[in-house]
Amino acid sequence: MTNGHFLKVREYELVGQDRMKLTLPSGGGMTLPLDRIERIIDDEVPLPEPEPPVPELAPEPEPEPAPARSVEVNFNPAQPVPTTPYGKLIHQTAKRHRLNPQVVAALIKAESAYDRWALSHKGARGLMQLMPATAKRFGVRASELWEPERNLEAGSKYLRWLLDRFDGDLKLALASYNAGEGSVKRYGGVPPYRETRKYIRRIYQTLGLPRPAV
Repeated sequence: MTNGHFLKVREYELVGQDRMKLTLPSGGGMTLPLDRIERIIDDEVPLPEPEPPVPELAPEPEPEPAPARSVEVNFNPAQPVPTTPYGKLIHQTAKRHRLNPQVVAALIKAESAYDRWALSHKGARGLMQLMPATAKRFGVRASELWEPERNLEAGSKYLRWLLDRFDGDLKLALASYNAGEGSVKRYGGVPPYRETRKYIRRIYQTLGLPRPAV
């Protein structure tokens, strides 16, 4: 919630575009304006996979580890305009907020597949799939989130804020973008949510980075 509290619910349903119906575990319920809800997290925690039996084999010499590949999260004039829909706008906005435009483009691909009219069942909307409450924090009204320029402005401001908060750690910034910075703080790192871990891996794959340890 926007007041910093967490509310456990059994079900949720978007009513129109501006209200959310919540069903509590006890069976009761309430309907709230969407701008009071900071984020809805599907907190499904995957069960650990059983370890497969390991046959006894003669030890083999370990190969030399390949150098770890990384991506620069800050803007660099050498970074090209993304070859995606809204590429020029992404580049301009990313430059203004000191972000690597390739990172912004990869996040948009994971969030909305570049659909400016995307509306999730949780109420997130537009290119960067922002909740109205989050957009409001960064100076953009809910009604403006269908405009690519305004959606990118709020989303890029939020991503910049997260990267600054987590000392440029892309994995933690992406986890916060998906599950909320409160969840990252509560778990002391990437929360054990299936959705969040898949989300991070998907963006890393788009960026051509090795599969992250999450």
